[in-house]
Amino acid sequence: RGTHPRDEDLPDLARRFSTQDLLDLQVWHNLAWFGHRALAQYPVLRELTAQGRQFTESDKQAVLASQHDIVARIIPLYRRLQDRGQIELSTTPFFHPILPLLIDTDSARRSRPDSALPQRFAHPEDAEAQLRKALSFHEGLFGRRPTGLWPSEGSVCPELVPILTKLGIRWAATDEGILARSLDHWRRDEHLYQPYRVQVEGGDLAVLFRDRDLSDAVSFTYSRNEPTASVADFCGRLKSVAQRAPGLRPVVPVILDGENPWEHYPDGGEGFLRGLYTALMSDGSDGVRFLTVTPARELAEHPPTATLARLHTGSWINADLKIWVGHSEDNDAWERVGASRHFLQQRERAGDMPPDAVRQAWDELYAAEGSDWFWWYGDEFDTDHKALFDHLFRLHLANVYRLAHAEVPEFLKVPVLRQRAQVAFREPTAFITPVLDGVVTDFYEWQGAGYVEGRPTLSAMHARREFFSRIYFGFNLDQLYLRFDPAASVADDALDAPEVHVQFIEPRPAKLIFRLDLPEPPLLTLMHSQGGASFGVVRTYDSIRRKKVIELAVPFKDLGFGPGMQVRFVVRMMQGDLELERIPHERHVTFTVPDQTFEGTMWRA
Repeated sequence: RGTHPRDEDLPDLARRFSTQDLLDLQVWHNLAWFGHRALAQYPVLRELTAQGRQFTESDKQAVLASQHDIVARIIPLYRRLQDRGQIELSTTPFFHPILPLLIDTDSARRSRPDSALPQRFAHPEDAEAQLRKALSFHEGLFGRRPTGLWPSEGSVCPELVPILTKLGIRWAATDEGILARSLDHWRRDEHLYQPYRVQVEGGDLAVLFRDRDLSDAVSFTYSRNEPTASVADFCGRLKSVAQRAPGLRPVVPVILDGENPWEHYPDGGEGFLRGLYTALMSDGSDGVRFLTVTPARELAEHPPTATLARLHTGSWINADLKIWVGHSEDNDAWERVGASRHFLQQRERAGDMPPDAVRQAWDELYAAEGSDWFWWYGDEFDTDHKALFDHLFRLHLANVYRLAHAEVPEFLKVPVLRQRAQVAFREPTAFITPVLDGVVTDFYEWQGAGYVEGRPTLSAMHARREFFSRIYFGFNLDQLYLRFDPAASVADDALDAPEVHVQFIEPRPAKLIFRLDLPEPPLLTLMHSQGGASFGVVRTYDSIRRKKVIELAVPFKDLGFGPGMQVRFVVRMMQGDLELERIPHERHVTFTVPDQTFEGTMWRA
């Protein structure tokens, strides 16, 4: 039916689905979210999964009852594990705000001096209030006050340290990129694998910095690979740290969005997690022993001996705050928060609002300070639900006025979102014959090519590695041409020299392989496969160049592709047997091998 049917088509579309179809969809919509542990413990879930269709209303109610039962067990389970000392529970500010931006939006210029920022919003008291709410809520749930903090999106600044000290927070964690920019001379192996003490006037805090590569491998890479290979890679990286890092006790923080990765693992992560914890409990007979430890225990037994003279202001995404401030939409949203806050503060001082209404109004404002609204504003990430998020953001602010029995201002009735076209994919429109020199020789040489964007258009998680901003594909009658435009961060990733695999699925299995760093002499390898499993080298080419971009060519006849054949391919970034990235992320690039009529057909179209 598509994602945006016309209203007048809805009745006809609805008639295509029977009551049984809708019931099956309802059951599967809920059944699909159960993890491997739930399937093991609830026979009814396994039975319904195996049944697959023709569900009844009682089946649906059984699924919903299982959901409620599982959810009711989560908090008591965490509390038992905490009380046994098996886990430590940290907290996060209540409505998930970016704390440095609550403290002062102008602080974003420390990492990006050229940022265009909103009218200044500087309310450290809101940062403290969000933290107090989180600490109180946490204590009510788990019976004790946490001493550790993961600040929303790993966002930190030096002004945050005294606030945390005042509230009894002893340690916080963020990304290694913050550490790299807090030191005058960054040497990763020497500096990363230890806790640091940050001391400022009125504040003293221990800070842990996550191993980004290892953490991101769990989030974005291992889901595409066999569990045994992923476990071996994880443990191999730990052993490499032990060999490279000075001292006998390197501390390796692995920190990620713990709820997000598992839906991307074919088995919900069961094979990887079971294999990983089995490996981590090994006796060290191979010379390296792994110890899993909570931050509080590690810091109590081995207090930080290294001190940071300054703490960089930024987050775990590119060590800056650009995602949440600086775009015109972000800035507009911040100014609406600021105006609504000013109104509420005036009404509170006037004393004409009941205390309960004041409390509710502040909660509405604090909710609007949350990071997720600003995540979706701007052009970094996209979703079909942007308009809904925009509405909810403005609704929170409008409720501030409603609770004060005031008229909602016009600026909250107008969307923050601007209309903009987004094109992630385009098919070729004309023959091309580019010069293979690694630069875009002139504007027109790739004008007729198709392209696919290198980054996902929808993401609730941010993957660190973006290898290519765009990949072009085009042709003439004889040659297939590909152009890879490196992303801004690809220079760092090139240090690992991953391989680029252009993998053809149709009309026959084939691969084009080259190294991202393209050593001299440049080499492009063509491989064929009879069944798609094992590939053999057919020949190599020197028709590939890299300077500002990567350009390559290969004859259609060598690929085994003829006119009129439908081609499907993906680009895979490979580090050994591990897939680091796939472009496109959830589909294939498609085109038809041209014949003599191609340009005439496209011209008429």
